[in-house]
Amino acid sequence: MVLAACWVAGCQPSDTLMTPSEPVASRQPNRLIHEKSPYLLQHAHNPVDWYPWGEEAFAKARAEGKPIFLSIGYSTCHWCHVMERESFEDPELAALLNQRFVSIKVDREEHPDVDQVYMHAVTALTGHGGWPLTVFLTPERKPFFGGTYFPPERRWNMPSLREVLTSVAEAWEQKQPDILASAESLTAALTQQLAGAAAPGAITPDVLEAAFNQAVGGFDSVEGGFGSAPKFPRSHELSFLLRFGARTGRAQALEMVTTTLDHLARGGIHDQLGGGFHRYSTDARWLVPHFEKMLYDQALLTRTFLEAFRVTHNPAHAEVARGIFAYVLRDLTDSQGGFYSAEDADSEGEEGKFYVWTPREVIGVLGPEEGELFTRFYGVTAEGHVEHGASILHVAQPLEAFATLTGGDPEALRRRLAAAREQLLAERSRRVRPHRDDKILTSWNGLMIAALAYGAATLDEPRYLDAAQRAARFVLTSLMRDGRLLRRFREAEARYAGTLEDYAFFCEGLLELYEADFDPQWLAHATRLAAQMIDRFWDAEGGGFLFRDTAEEPLIVRSKDVHDGATPSGNSVAALVLLRLGRLTAEARFEDIGRRTVEAFSRDVAREPFGFTQMLSAAEFALGPASEVVIAGDPTDAATRRFLRVLHERFLPRVVTVLHPDGAAGRLIESLAPYVAQQRALDGQATAYVCERYVCKLPTTDPAAFAEQLPHR
Repeated sequence: MVLAACWVAGCQPSDTLMTPSEPVASRQPNRLIHEKSPYLLQHAHNPVDWYPWGEEAFAKARAEGKPIFLSIGYSTCHWCHVMERESFEDPELAALLNQRFVSIKVDREEHPDVDQVYMHAVTALTGHGGWPLTVFLTPERKPFFGGTYFPPERRWNMPSLREVLTSVAEAWEQKQPDILASAESLTAALTQQLAGAAAPGAITPDVLEAAFNQAVGGFDSVEGGFGSAPKFPRSHELSFLLRFGARTGRAQALEMVTTTLDHLARGGIHDQLGGGFHRYSTDARWLVPHFEKMLYDQALLTRTFLEAFRVTHNPAHAEVARGIFAYVLRDLTDSQGGFYSAEDADSEGEEGKFYVWTPREVIGVLGPEEGELFTRFYGVTAEGHVEHGASILHVAQPLEAFATLTGGDPEALRRRLAAAREQLLAERSRRVRPHRDDKILTSWNGLMIAALAYGAATLDEPRYLDAAQRAARFVLTSLMRDGRLLRRFREAEARYAGTLEDYAFFCEGLLELYEADFDPQWLAHATRLAAQMIDRFWDAEGGGFLFRDTAEEPLIVRSKDVHDGATPSGNSVAALVLLRLGRLTAEARFEDIGRRTVEAFSRDVAREPFGFTQMLSAAEFALGPASEVVIAGDPTDAATRRFLRVLHERFLPRVVTVLHPDGAAGRLIESLAPYVAQQRALDGQATAYVCERYVCKLPTTDPAAFAEQLPHR
């Protein structure tokens, strides 16, 4: 039975889009009521006898000889809401589940390791994956059948959930030996696919060229992006192309990036009022999005826009980045400094209702003259783009072109539109907001810390640095136990062992934070956690990093995370973090493990290079030449800051920077990076050293001479 994930295949929605069901006051809650996950709590009043992932459920399945019904999703997943409302609130379906299965509900964002294994299982069985993920397991947790969304009644050429449950239950009773054999076979295949020994190969520039050629072949030269609808803003692909363009001087690489970013910025996928980006576009034009907003998309896209700004110095790229930061700091930031995970697509029973406008609504807020201008510029029409004639705000043509057509002054037009956006944003804030998933994840916070720190350096904006510092302190105090990272924080509870991506992404955030404020404590934390990451996740026999901490009870497969999907893989980020950290500290072990990580997956990458673009960014760094820059001086001194501005105005992906001050901070940085001990300020003046493999050019106290010494490719 083959069932495509709705968000991938674009299956037709029901007439009324659903939101999470309200608790049924008269019904006793199930055991999920004791969980902290917003997703699990959305199901706490279902009549289904849900269990969270854990030994209690597995023991019940073994004792009663029942198969496990595993349902995986997350709280802002639209089709998860639909399935919950249609099926898991149905007393008859619940009775069938309770009688013949042990039902387990998993939040994929709390347990990405569990999700990874069973997503691969369903993809192997059906050829497709997505959420909600529905998997049937033996009591030993081995998968034998699955799919994604199942409707309550047969529709869209899909079997109903009732039919599937009945068929699986009957097969379990009548053909159990065959099912067990099939589960063993599938588990063996998953072991080979997810945890097999790596086949190391050499790193060569050829694979970078092959990825570039793949990008050219799939590029949409009209609308930007790659492939056809649905389109995802895959930031790490664009960041790789910026690195490839900087290395080779190929103008086409930069053109693909800027074309895509410009269309993303003008499209409906970009929240034109509140800043930030929605999850993906259902069409090729970036016009009609799936309105869910994820923290990781905000972090990754901000980084790419800022990298492009360093290359092009186009203020529009910086403006978009500032808008994303404004959204995150306004709507996704906890009072303690951490960042929330996501906002839903739905509100008041409709997807996107919070974000769309009619001409009447706009004019009612802005008045006839300003309202008419706004509706023309942002494409608000009587016909609209969604049901009930509402429009998705988007920019059909650049502001300068619109000003020329209307005979207006571009700067005056810019001011009028900015004032109108503020008024409409204030009005929108009175609407019923979509559900916000307020759990704080270490990995995604690491990405956001990295983006804010990079933004603070690029835009010379202290607010962004302060936010990154607060978030890092929050993780280090609230998501640590016995010196080890934990995965999730919510309502004063930190829980679940950190995964590879938690360590790798947070270490990346710490490195960016160090290179933004040069507080050596961040580098000390990154060094300690990177060493712990190697000790707890490195596969000494097979190569590469395992996704799950080796000290934790193993799943049915010891999987590795290497393909770069919605977020870059843990192995990809770990490789680049270790390569950079090795250069910063001159610790050979870090650089060696980073290089071996890239080499471990090089043959997989060579087969489909544009699917591993974050790993290619690590490979690009490993290929070199990479440079170490040491600035010796007082970090508060204006002369020192001038050297740093030279660095922060340029896109230098293979440069690492150390600040060597006097005093206690200087002694700490010398203990972390001993090679800087002799690189001191000359004659009391801030001094720059540009080095390659720790062999340095002549030191200089002149920022202009320093700029000439920096690598230009």
